[in-house]
Amino acid sequence: MSDANKRVLQQANAAVKAGDNEGFLSHCVDDVVWSTVGAETLHGKAAVRAWMAKEYVQPPAFTVRELVADGDLVVAIGDIDSRDEAGKTVRNAYCDVWRLRDGKLAELRAFVIPVG
Repeated sequence: MSDANKRVLQQANAAVKAGDNEGFLSHCVDDVVWSTVGAETLHGKAAVRAWMAKEYVQPPAFTVRELVADGDLVVAIGDIDSRDEAGKTVRNAYCDVWRLRDGKLAELRAFVIPVG
């Protein structure tokens, strides 16, 4: 199960990198919960879709450095580049903790911290 869950996240991440938001969402349950710790929590595919349309105008550049799975949890640790309000690239370290349900992404707790 853990390896299968890793593959789900890897496929979903590949869709994000390719700018395929709908491809990413196809790996999520309808009632997905997306929480960025210290910021907002999104409920459902429609909310995540709207957020992605706004925040991922350009696909984010990210690297997964570590991927660990245990039971229904998959943890990805890495680096992601995003853009601030002025369009300047900001490097972030991140840790995404995903809970899967029935082979799909169901809940995200994202820890994102600017570095450098």
